[in-house]
Amino acid sequence: MADACLLEMHGIVKTFPGVRALDNVDFKLRRGEVHSLMGENGAGKSTLIKVLTGVYQHSGGNIQLDGQEVHPYSPLDAQKLGISTVYQEVNLIPELSVAENLYIGREPKRFGLINWKEIRRRAREAMLKIDLDIDVTLPVRSYSIAIQQMVAIARAIDYDAKVLVLDEPTSSLDTAEVAQLFTVMRRLRDQGMGIIFVSHFLDQIYEISDRITVLRNGGFIGEYPIEDLPRMKLISKMIGKNLDQVAAMEQQHQPRQQTDDQRLVLSGDKIGKRHLVAEIDIDIHSGEVVGLAGLLGSGRTEVARLLFGVDVPDSGSITVDGQAVAKHSPRAAIRNSIAFTPESRKDAGIVPELSIRENIILALQARRGWLRPIRRAEQQKLADHFIKALNVATPDANKPIGQLSGGNQQKIILARWLAMQPKLLMLDEPTRGIDVGAKAEIEKLISDLCSEGMALLFISSELEEVVRDSHRVIVMRDRKKVGELQGDEIQLDRIMQIIASDPQTQSTKEPAHA
Repeated sequence: MADACLLEMHGIVKTFPGVRALDNVDFKLRRGEVHSLMGENGAGKSTLIKVLTGVYQHSGGNIQLDGQEVHPYSPLDAQKLGISTVYQEVNLIPELSVAENLYIGREPKRFGLINWKEIRRRAREAMLKIDLDIDVTLPVRSYSIAIQQMVAIARAIDYDAKVLVLDEPTSSLDTAEVAQLFTVMRRLRDQGMGIIFVSHFLDQIYEISDRITVLRNGGFIGEYPIEDLPRMKLISKMIGKNLDQVAAMEQQHQPRQQTDDQRLVLSGDKIGKRHLVAEIDIDIHSGEVVGLAGLLGSGRTEVARLLFGVDVPDSGSITVDGQAVAKHSPRAAIRNSIAFTPESRKDAGIVPELSIRENIILALQARRGWLRPIRRAEQQKLADHFIKALNVATPDANKPIGQLSGGNQQKIILARWLAMQPKLLMLDEPTRGIDVGAKAEIEKLISDLCSEGMALLFISSELEEVVRDSHRVIVMRDRKKVGELQGDEIQLDRIMQIIASDPQTQSTKEPAHA
């Protein structure tokens, strides 16, 4: 791997109204290296990439490419400079041929007309450069997602790219397809290209990377050669807890106690969905909090979405109260008294234009059916009850929910599901983005609901919350279940060790760097 610096981003600052998304971030990319950008949700990875590729203009700092300061003002401008990006969602036109997708907008011409023979010749050469011999005259839709990713990469490097940014390129690929992509990445690296790799799959990071830069909360934590950053150390830097802090927190941890008379509410037997989450067994009992622990992208949310029917499993079976669920969907889940508060309350939780009262009664009304509307007086009674019970800061129930703070919006989403008295409540990041007081109230609510016999599935990026609030913890990594802890076993360092373990040896020993 060469040491010559190809790209340098120094002191990058990016602000939005009221938010400092990047705060004095440094990033260096050398020629002939794969450099991974790591960090949890909100760390600033996407913002840094968008600054580099001209989607955003930075508020401070500078970018140098080949020793010259550059100012990419758009993605097209970045491409002309030699910075190409391939995103998780392949940006191709399915109905057009491979050749047309490669050269759309820059078609070679002869006598003023598009030279289709030359386009096809160049397209075949471009694909052969990444060792892929396919019929470039066929529509892109006729090929697998993996091949489409390769077409997008071929298009990116055909712009004479010096820097290739791969943003979550493996999220929809299987093991063989990932291996194929990594073969291409190594070839491009060996030819001197600098590759920025963004992925939440730890195994892949350690297989392909030469160097890692860690961001947290918009700040630069550090840059490390892969051999100097064992997995446990990487995880501690990403979540902001050093190993001494982990040990100290474990001494304070008092695990919850379970009762013996618990009823099985939901059981998932080898449920999974290709490209989403590997087959997993999961049981949740009444009066029990089951925590899902893992880094961002580990598959926590995907499990909840499968159980709620947002995504339909293509393997396994689900039973609720001992009865098999024949056709799983959100509507069926609601009929079975299963509730789900999504991770993104603004996009998938609240209806901002509706009032607090109207947001609260949505799930209950959906279960009753729209032909049996809830009377206005009953709506008001329910809303007033939950506003008081959850200590929601609002003058009345008819205020638009979009005008509430994040913490109060979260409480209203909880109220929506509590109004239908569910058997199972699944909480995906219920404390994210809210203040300390609101977090404490929601954690107390979890404890109270559990003591009343409700079953809960609890997902949080804050591992301390998972440890503090769970009877049982399922540990996820790379969209697979890699461990399960209960009782006294539920300790922060144990969870981190399981996440960091080498899948080949099931230990924390690092794999040899390729």
